[in-house]
Parts: sequence; structure tokens; C-alpha cells
Amino acid sequence: MSGDGPPVRRGPWDVPATPASPPPAATTRAGAVAPAVAGQSLVWALVSTALLGAFLWYFSGSWVVAVAAIWGLLVHEYGHVLAMNRYGMGPAKIYIIPFLGGMARGQRLATSEWDGVKVSLAGPTFGLLAAIPFFVLFLVLGDRIWLLGAAVIAAINLVNLAPAPPLDGSRALGPVLARIHPMVEKGAMIAMGALVVLWGISNGSYIFAGFLALALFGHLRRGVWRPEGRPLTATESGYSVGLFLLAAVACAGVGLAALIPLGDGTLSGALTIAGSYLGFGR
Repeated sequence: MSGDGPPVRRGPWDVPATPASPPPAATTRAGAVAPAVAGQSLVWALVSTALLGAFLWYFSGSWVVAVAAIWGLLVHEYGHVLAMNRYGMGPAKIYIIPFLGGMARGQRLATSEWDGVKVSLAGPTFGLLAAIPFFVLFLVLGDRIWLLGAAVIAAINLVNLAPAPPLDGSRALGPVLARIHPMVEKGAMIAMGALVVLWGISNGSYIFAGFLALALFGHLRRGVWRPEGRPLTATESGYSVGLFLLAAVACAGVGLAALIPLGDGTLSGALTIAGSYLGFGR
């Protein structure tokens, strides 16, 4: 999950305001230097990570799953950091949120929507690298619990591709939908956000559902769906959809590679395990 820098703008569906005087360029134009983000203190970062790890261990019943989730989260967010620094939004920082997850935040907004799309997809794609050590440990030790850890990492990245605020999918597909009409973007995000919240409630993930509900409400109030700067071109929109689909296929592929051995070597068995963990088929 990635976050924009400190500046906040009106959404594309808001009624345009008539400014009394031109706003200061240093705080409103895309790519402008904003007040530096202080970042998370080391002590609070360690406490937040410990709380999140304990929470995951308690609910999963497995320290391997908890370690995999924390490790996968950090690698995922570092992918955002690398992309933010690459496209002039850095130096970016990672924040761990107790009981919920994490986010990466840059010092400034992206200079184009295309850069924003690439930053949003960098987390899920780079985050898949976190699964490699778990596959290696499975091959070396032969314990299938390590495969479950790899599947958890794949699931973290796949869930983040859901086009629901504030997940990465909303930032990757939002500008594409806005090219059709801003209200198409808004409607799609509200519908998907509501579905994800209902999914969280139905499978008992009340904290996750509440967090997404608050995030969706915040996005509706602020209208911040994508970075400022040059809008996507038609070609970039096609690339955005293509990269999104590739990222989703890669996440699903890594997840199935980990789950098929756990599901007696069959695809149906792997999908049954995935459905049980995601709360489907109960």
C-alpha cells in the first residue's frame, strides 16, 4: 500500500473551487517539494511490528505465517519505496501500522499519473520476491509449512491489487477509469470498496473491514484518488491495464505454486485451501 505525499488536492468529481489568489506553487503543483515527512521513529516502528506480528501469530496459530506476513509486508512496501525514489518522490519511508499492515509514503507527489501507476504496482510485483526464501526453505527442510508462508506472501500482494481505496489496485486502475469519466472511477471504487468491506465482515476480519471502511470514507471526503500531474495518455492507459493484469497473474501464479503441493498436487485442492483462508466456501 502506498500513500501520496503531504499535499492534498480536490478530487476530479468535486465542484471546482474559484481561488481568490494563486496558491503557493511549492505546496500544490505536482512534484513540488513539500514539508519533509519525519517518518516513523525506530522505537515505534519496532513496537508496531511486534504488535502486528503478535496479532498475526495469535490469529493464524503459526509463527511461520506471522513471520512470512511481516517479511512479505516489508518487501512489498520497499518496492514502493524504490519506485518512489526512482520517480522523484523520495526519499520515501515505510510505516508499520499496528494490527493492520504498512504503507510507504513519499516526500512529494508524482509528476504524472503514469509514474503513480508504476509506483502503485511496484509493491505487489517486487513483493513477490519475499516468497523466494520460503520456497528455498521448503526444498531444503521438506516442511510444507514454508509453502504456506510463501502462499501468505502471494496473498498479501494479490489482495493489494484489489481496486478498493486505499489498496494499490485503486491507484493503478483509478486513472484509467477516470479517462472514461471521473464518476466512473468514483463509482467503481465505491462499489469495490463496499464489496471488500462486506468480504471482511463475512469472514470475521472486522479490523481489516473497519480500516477499509474508514479509508473509503476518507477518500470520498478528500477526493484524493491518484497523484497530480500529467494525466495518462491512451497508450499509458493500455500499459497500465496490461501491467495490472501481469501483476495479478504473477501473484496468483506464485500463490498456486505454493498451494498446489499443499492441496495433494491438484489445482482444485489448491483453490479449496485458498478459499478457506480467504473466507469463501464457508
